[in-house]
Amino acid sequence: MRHLIAFLALCLSAPLLFATDLSGIWASSVKPPDGHTDRQVLVLRQSGNELTGKWERAWGNLTIHQGMINGNHFELKAKTDDGYTISCEGTLDGDKLRFKVHEPNIMPYELTAVRSTTDPFVVANVIAPPAVKDLAPNGLAKTPPMGWNSWNLFAGKIDDKTVRGMADALVSSGMRDAGYIYLNIDDTWEGDRDAKGVIHSNNKFPDMKALADYVHSKGLKFGIYSSPGPYTCAGYEGSYGHEAQDAKTYAAWGVDYLKYDWCSASRLYPDSAMRAVYQKMGDALRATKRPIVYSLCQYGRDNVWTWGDKVGGNLWRTTGDINDTYKRMMEIADTQSAIAKFAGPGHWNDPDMLEIGNGGMTTDEYRTHMSLWAMFAAPLLAGNDVRKMTDDTKSILLNKEVIAVDQDPLGKQGQLAFKRGDVDYWKRELSGGGAAIAVVNRANAPTSVTIPWADLGIGSNFVFKEVWSGLDVKSQSNSSFTIPPHGVVLLRMEMVH
Repeated sequence: MRHLIAFLALCLSAPLLFATDLSGIWASSVKPPDGHTDRQVLVLRQSGNELTGKWERAWGNLTIHQGMINGNHFELKAKTDDGYTISCEGTLDGDKLRFKVHEPNIMPYELTAVRSTTDPFVVANVIAPPAVKDLAPNGLAKTPPMGWNSWNLFAGKIDDKTVRGMADALVSSGMRDAGYIYLNIDDTWEGDRDAKGVIHSNNKFPDMKALADYVHSKGLKFGIYSSPGPYTCAGYEGSYGHEAQDAKTYAAWGVDYLKYDWCSASRLYPDSAMRAVYQKMGDALRATKRPIVYSLCQYGRDNVWTWGDKVGGNLWRTTGDINDTYKRMMEIADTQSAIAKFAGPGHWNDPDMLEIGNGGMTTDEYRTHMSLWAMFAAPLLAGNDVRKMTDDTKSILLNKEVIAVDQDPLGKQGQLAFKRGDVDYWKRELSGGGAAIAVVNRANAPTSVTIPWADLGIGSNFVFKEVWSGLDVKSQSNSSFTIPPHGVVLLRMEMVH
């Protein structure tokens, strides 16, 4: 009897004694329909039936905060420091992990991972960045660049056909003639490199040179995207180790604008190396002899506004990403005044792209968005579907007076003059001794204001135009407005009265 009990105990404990251990590196490397190589890595530690570790993406790591295995079935949940969460469930099938991934705003998709002795996101011998030096200005972007970018609306769903449609719409809508001349493809155009290391576009973009030629034929300029890291934010091929080669390819295609996004470079370099790393591509672009506007996208880290122009940059992101909400738009706006002195012709603070027309804000909030970006002398890169704009969207993006404020040749960024309750007063100096005033109502209800001309340093003999209503306003008058919730009054000096 004693032997039988011992045998039964052994049988019952066998699944635990001989359970598969998932500890180690599991790498997924697949080719989706667009033809690029998609990489994700699970670095797992198993204790009993509990799984911990990290889930690696090209743009960074998520910490596995919930994980379990039951037989051959496993489940994981992982999140970033700021709360972005993804999950999966799957099975161990022989020597492969097969699992379905769930993440916000993306249809569930399936991956297969195999054991790896090395982590494909770890670079053993990092290329040392060049010695820091000052690059001369490239002479471009004397006023803030204007155009359209694919990311805010299309993200990874952008393709050749859509870009051509946007080129047509930029012309037919009047956007091109209003100044929106750069048509910029953001992330997810990249394919893999050939045996010589040359980057190729993926299946969504069968002929990038032909596409650039089409964009140019419409009187527009053509922009593209990459990263100084091995991978872009979406996990596509970056420019690390191929900077000069990629710059030559872009120039041969006819590229006029490069957005260069830090992302996976953070795996290789500390923030203190940013200047040298961005300088490397700045030098490479200069060597092509083609005029290419250089946009630094590294989210305002390492006080980029103090050195962005010295690496050949024409604009640099000052914050993390915008989204289509009033709250986020105003969070970004609140950070811009302190760095206004670093902007000027050829080198601009970039508070990120426009969300106008994407549906997340009211018309009044979008007018505030456009008004503040004009006060900031910010690049105006629309991110909406130009092919089907509402009348309200057109009236905002095509308003000649607000564009004139943004594009003022003096290039001096506006600053917050003062706050009174829920009302912000912004002032921007314009060429010829002119000025623009933006009055923003941050309250959730209408607010009546009387313009405090003297407090704003405006004399009594000027005429301003309120750009959204078209009304003329004299600075010596008792000028009062009722501003809607989250709305704006934008005044541009017209003349001495």
